This record gives sequence, C-alpha cells and structure tokens, in this order.
Amino acid sequence: MTGPVDDVTAAGYRPELRRSLHTFSMFAIAFSVISITTGIFLNYGFGLTWFGPASIWTWPLVAVGNVFIALIVAELGARIPLAGYAYQWSSRLVNSTYGWFVGFAGLLYMAVGGGAIMLVAASPLLLSEFGVSAATHPHLNLAVSIVFMIVATVVNVISVQVSARVNNIAVFTEILGTLVFSVLLIVLWGLQVKHTPYGVGILTSTARATHQPPLYSFGLAGMLGAFTLIGFELAADMSEDAVNPRHSVPRAVVAALGLAAILGMVTLVGFTLAIPNLHTVEASPLPLLTIAQFWLPDWLVKVFVAFVVFSMFAIAVVGAGTQSRLAFAMARDNMLPGSRALRRVHGRTQTPIVALVVLGVIDLAILVYGYTQPNSFGTLVGATAIIPYLIYLAITVAYARRRHHLTPHEGSFDLGRWARPAIVIVLVWTILVLLELTLSSVFNGADQFLALAAVLALVWYAVLRPRLRQGRAGVPPAPEA
Repeated sequence: MTGPVDDVTAAGYRPELRRSLHTFSMFAIAFSVISITTGIFLNYGFGLTWFGPASIWTWPLVAVGNVFIALIVAELGARIPLAGYAYQWSSRLVNSTYGWFVGFAGLLYMAVGGGAIMLVAASPLLLSEFGVSAATHPHLNLAVSIVFMIVATVVNVISVQVSARVNNIAVFTEILGTLVFSVLLIVLWGLQVKHTPYGVGILTSTARATHQPPLYSFGLAGMLGAFTLIGFELAADMSEDAVNPRHSVPRAVVAALGLAAILGMVTLVGFTLAIPNLHTVEASPLPLLTIAQFWLPDWLVKVFVAFVVFSMFAIAVVGAGTQSRLAFAMARDNMLPGSRALRRVHGRTQTPIVALVVLGVIDLAILVYGYTQPNSFGTLVGATAIIPYLIYLAITVAYARRRHHLTPHEGSFDLGRWARPAIVIVLVWTILVLLELTLSSVFNGADQFLALAAVLALVWYAVLRPRLRQGRAGVPPAPEA
C-alpha cells in the first residue's frame, strides 16, 4: 500500500511539509472552521427575520444536503491527498486552467471571510467584555481586529503543531458554547425560573419581520444553515501536514459536519425555546446574546461570549494555515505571481512562512479596506457567500467527469455504488443554493463577484496562459486507472 510520502512524490513533488497532524487534529480543523458557535451567533437573526422561530427547521434540511457534499469531499480527499485541495482536485480531474479558477476562488473566500468575522463580530464582542462599544470606538475595533489577524498568522508561522493546539481547544469551546449553554437554557426554561409568554409552540411559529411569500421566506431562512455548515473541506487542504491523510481526512470531514449538524440543532432548539420576547429578539443585532442576557447572570454571559470569541479566533488560525497551503500548492506549480517565493518552506518549522506572511498582509489590506468602505465591505462579504458552493459545484462536476479513472486505495474511504446518486444529489443541491444566493435581491452583492470573475479571466489570459502554453506551469492530469 502506498505510504503518505509516496502520495506526494507520485504527484511529482518533493515532500516538504511536516506530517504531524493526527486524526483528532484534522477533525479539529474541520470542526473549528465550520464553527457552529460563530455561524449560529451571526446568522440566527437572519433566519428569524425571514421565517420566524420556525426557521430553525431549515437547519436539518441543509445539513442533509451538505452531508452529501462532505461525502464527495471525503472520497476526493482519500484519492488525491495533496495540499491545495480543490485546486489540486480540479486541476488533475480537468486541467490546470480550471484548477486555477477554483483555487483562486478559495483564496478569495479565505481572504475576505476571516477579516470580516474579526471586524464585525470577534473584535466587537471582545470589546464588549470590557464595557467598550465598537460603534463608538471604531478605530479601537479596527486595531483589535488587526491584532487578531496578526496573532493568527504568527501562530501558524511558529509551527503547525501550535495552530493544531488552538484548534483542538476550539473543539471544546465550541461544545461548551453551544451544547452546554443551550441545555442550560432548556433547563432554566423548563423550571420556569423566569416567566416567558411562549410554550413549545414557539418552535413552529412563523411570526417574522418580513412579509414575503412563505416558500420564498423559507428558502432565505435556509441560509442560516447554508452559511454555517461549510468549510469542512479545508481539512483536506492540510493533507500534506497529516500523518495518514487517506484515512484521517475522510473521517475528519464527515465526523465534523455530522457533529456540527447535531450540536447546532440542539443549540437552535435551546435558544429558541428560551426567547423571552420575540419582537425584542428579532430586533436585536445579536439575538443569542439578548436571550442569554435575559436568563443568565452577567458573569456567565461573559463566559459565553469568551467561548464565542475564542471560537472565532480559531477560525482565523485555521484560515491562515489553510490559505497558505492553498497558495503554496498553487505556487509550486508556478500558478501565482511570485511563485518562487510563495513556495518556499522553512527548513526548521517545515511551514510555508513566505506564503503565510504575504497572504497575511493581503488579508490585513482587505480588512482595512472594509473598515474604510463599510458598505463595499458588506457587499463583498455578501458576494463571497456564494464562493464555497461554487467550489463544491466545480469539484463535483470535475469528479463526475473523471471519477471512473481514479483507483481507490485499499482500505480508504470509498462510496462505491453510492457515488453516482451522491454526485447527482450534490449537483442539484448546490445549484439550488446558488440560485437562492444569486437570484434573491437580498444578495445583490454577487454582481461584484461576477465582475471580479471577469478580472480573473483577464489575468489568466495575460499572465497564466503563456506559462501554461510554454509548459512552465500547471500539474499533469490524473493518471488513468
């Protein structure tokens, strides 16, 4: 059976990254980047706005659809266990041009997403712990966001083991910040410690702030799960840092999404039952915090917020690490400007330090741009919400085309005869989500992404196409079985 180093050498590369991440660390990466604590904390109000408390029942529907995506990712991770995940998969299944666009989409998503969470959520919440309002101290909010991003990069520069420890801790803060607090709220609600006008019936209430057709509203409420239950595929991006990626990546991806789906549903039920006043909660910019403040003493609310902030910081740590691996993977194929520098790996730490620092600077530049142009930043964040599902669609289309050419390794994850129906379900599901994200007026920011795609096409034609034609860039296609 081929060993993990042979996977890299067989692909035409020299093994450079340190294989030190075991199964739990890989699981922690996938679970931390999903971050149900962050996702529900930020998106719960969106669901309430469009479909009321009953919006929580869109969660299991989205979870089922995304589980099929996770199965495809798991099988791809087992068959092509290389850093650069979607770029490598798309390039080897179709061609390097296709892979470049998919890989660049991944870089864009990571660059904008991490800074957005730090600026609009993590930093304001941390400041609130000290009684400081981010709205009245915007410069301080920016400064704290910058510190978050710098520390996340430094953690990865030190070593992949240090970043793994942060992610391992984040697994427990995620569980404490969701399961423990939601169960506590259910107990307090059941004991009627404080009076609320609602019973169990609130779980099916569709009382909402908007008055759109029910089906339209239900579809938009589904973004509560669609925005949260994503990112699990980034564990595959760390395949060359994993001890046995053909086994650990599939387990990490499927287990992380499965646990996140279960804990997320428990959390949604707990906080929804504990709603003290529906109108007040729907009007709150942070509904979960409003609910927690009603039921819990101030010191316990601060503990809850601390868990949320740490979980958000873990996303920045994971984002820096996976973003650098994707850039490193593309650079060693000469697919990026400055590839010679970006593909360098530090001899002692065995991490792509140049890629970490360069991408960190770019992330900070986008963060500052978002601060100076808040409306544009919000629009860009809204536009990049479609990118994960574009990537899922792109890799599934590629896999449907070439899966029969790939030989599964003995003992590794394999869907077998269930692969074809899983691929069909993923194609239908991702197209439905993308239609929701692009046709709805709520997500008009997608227009900016389409404009960016045109710019990327121009860059490819002017810069990358000559390299590919001269054979100075790109990876070979996947070998025939």
